[in-house]
Amino acid sequence: MAKIKVATPIVELDGDEMTRIIWAMIKAKLILPFLDVELKYFDLGVKMRDETDDAITTESAHAIGRYGVGVKCATITPDAERVEEYQLKKAWPSPNGQIRSILDGTVFRKPILVKNITPAVRSWQKPIILGRHAYGDIYRGVELVVDRPGRVEIVYTPAGGAETRLLLHDFKGPGVVMGIHNLEKSIRSFARACITCALSEKVDLWFSAKDTISKKYHAFFKSVFEEETRAHGAELSHAGISYRYMLIDDAAAQAVKHEGGFLWALCNYDGDVFSDVVASGFGSLGMMTSVLVSPEGQFEFEAAHGTVRRHYYEHLKGNPTSTNSVASIFAWTGAVKKRGELDGTPEVVRFGETLEAAVIGCIEAGTVTKDLVPLMTPRPRAHETTEGFIDAVAGRLRSLMRNPG
Repeated sequence: MAKIKVATPIVELDGDEMTRIIWAMIKAKLILPFLDVELKYFDLGVKMRDETDDAITTESAHAIGRYGVGVKCATITPDAERVEEYQLKKAWPSPNGQIRSILDGTVFRKPILVKNITPAVRSWQKPIILGRHAYGDIYRGVELVVDRPGRVEIVYTPAGGAETRLLLHDFKGPGVVMGIHNLEKSIRSFARACITCALSEKVDLWFSAKDTISKKYHAFFKSVFEEETRAHGAELSHAGISYRYMLIDDAAAQAVKHEGGFLWALCNYDGDVFSDVVASGFGSLGMMTSVLVSPEGQFEFEAAHGTVRRHYYEHLKGNPTSTNSVASIFAWTGAVKKRGELDGTPEVVRFGETLEAAVIGCIEAGTVTKDLVPLMTPRPRAHETTEGFIDAVAGRLRSLMRNPG
C-alpha cells in the first residue's frame, strides 16, 4: 500500500511518562506506515526542558507558528515532588501555558462519543464543547509567601502618570498572596475564537464568570464578550445561535441538567477544571479531544489528559498496562486532518477520518482498554493491554484502507 504524501510538515512535540510510550506506538503503528510526512520534532520531556532551561518549549511554539499545525504529547508540569524525582534545576512552568501564551490561542475540548458508552450525566445527549481562555490568571500569576506582619499592596504606575495603590491585605501574621493579570487583546481574541467555533460547530455559546464578586476583573471579560457578540450578532442570528452570559455557579448547575450541544466559554482556571468535569461526565478523560487555536489560524492538537504517571511506574516494573490511547490518537488525527485541510489535500483528511473510524469501530465492537469497561453497555468480558488496543486499531485501519466505504 503506497503511503499518502503530506505536503507540509507537522510539528511534533513529544512528552513524558506513559503517554510518551503510547506516543511512540501510535507513530510506529498508526501514522508512519501510512503517511509520508515530515515531522519537525521537539522533545518536551521534562528532562530536555530542564537541560535547555526550557528554551525548547519556546522553540516548539514558534515552530507551530511557522508551520501552522502541531501535535503534542502530554507533559509533566513539575511541582516540588517532581523536581526532586527528576533532579530538575527548578519547577519549570506549564509547557501548555507557555505555548498558549506565545500563540495567543484558545483551547477547545470536545468529548468523543461512541454508541456503547452512556454519559454519567444522564441528560447529556450531545457534546459539550469547552472553550478555555489560554492566557493569564493563575498560570501567569506572581506569588509571595508572607512570613511576618506587613502590608501587601497592588501598585500601578502608568507611563507618565501618578501611581495608584490598592491595599491587598494588612497581614497580622503569616499568609500567602498572588497577583494575576490579563490582557484586553487576549480576552478579545478569546471571545472572537469562541464565536468562530460556535458558528463552525453550529451550537449555542455560553460564557460564565463571577462578575458579582469580581466586579472589575471578571466584569471586564463579561463586557468584552458582550461587545464581540453584538458585533457578530447578524452572523449568530443568521446561524440560529444564541449567546448567554451566566454566573459560573449558575452555569455549572444548568450544564448538568442540559442535553448538551453548546460551547461553554470559560476563563483559564475554570476551563481547566470544567474540561475534566465534562470529560468524566461523558465517560473518560481519555475520550476528549483538545485543540489550541490561535487568532492567526495556527493549531496545536493534544490529548486532554496527563501523563498517566501510575501506569508508567507499572510499565517500568515490566508489568502490563491497559492505558487508554484514544485521546492521543485523536490528537494525531486532528493534526493530520487540519494539515490536509490547510494544504488542500483531501486524501490526507480522509486518512485522519479513517483512523478515527477505526478507533470508534474497535470501541463499539467491545475492543477497549480497562478504564472504559465499566462505562460500557453491554460490558466487554475482557479488556486489551495498551499495545493490544493500538494493534487492534492498526488492524482495523489496514482493513478500512484496503476496503474504503
